[in-house]
Amino acid sequence: MERYCLDCGVKLIGRTDKKFCSDQCRNTYNNRLNKDETAYMKNVNRTLRKNRRILKELNPNGKAKVNKQTLLARGFIFKYFTHIFKNKEGKIYYFCYEYAYLPLDNNFFALVINKNI
Repeated sequence: MERYCLDCGVKLIGRTDKKFCSDQCRNTYNNRLNKDETAYMKNVNRTLRKNRRILKELNPNGKAKVNKQTLLARGFIFKYFTHIFKNKEGKIYYFCYEYAYLPLDNNFFALVINKNI
């Protein structure tokens, strides 16, 4: 049974489970296959990295308190975070990787870092 490269259509020679004639064809095929997801994922990851960088800059000592306007002025986008943590008192920390913020009263936020990650 003849087999052909999934990307360029060249006849394949060699192993029976071979799908591509070269690494370039394999990469091109997979990049094209994942293109729609990749653009969205790139934007989300870029925003998460930016949020993390902002939290890190505003929290050099491991604990800090900032107001919402300070975060917004630097371009922080609150709807993007990696995970949440709810402590025993029911307070919810929003994490961007190892950096987190906790909403406080009067549009202030406590910034912390989880050094155990």
